[in-house]
Amino acid sequence: MNMPDIENRLEKIETLLSELIQQKTQKEWYSTAELSELTGRAEFTVREWCRLGRVTAEKESHGRKHEWRVSYEEVQRILNHGPRPLLPRN
Repeated sequence: MNMPDIENRLEKIETLLSELIQQKTQKEWYSTAELSELTGRAEFTVREWCRLGRVTAEKESHGRKHEWRVSYEEVQRILNHGPRPLLPRN
C-alpha cells in the first residue's frame, strides 16, 4: 500500500469513528439545563419556552420536583430552526 491509500483509509476510519461516537452520545431526552447549554440561552429561558409551548416537552416528576424533558428530535428541530413563535393570547 502506498502512503495516499493509507491516508485515505485513515480518514475513512476517523469519519466512521466520529459518527459512532455521535450515535453513542446522542440521548433520547434532554433536560432544560442541557438544552440551555446547546442553545447558549439561560435555563430559565428554556423552561419558559417549554411552559409557553414554544418547545414540545414533557414534564417529569421526581417526588415533589417537576422537570421538563425535551426529546432528541425536538432538540434537533430547535438547533436547526429555533423555538416556535409565541402565539398571541386571546
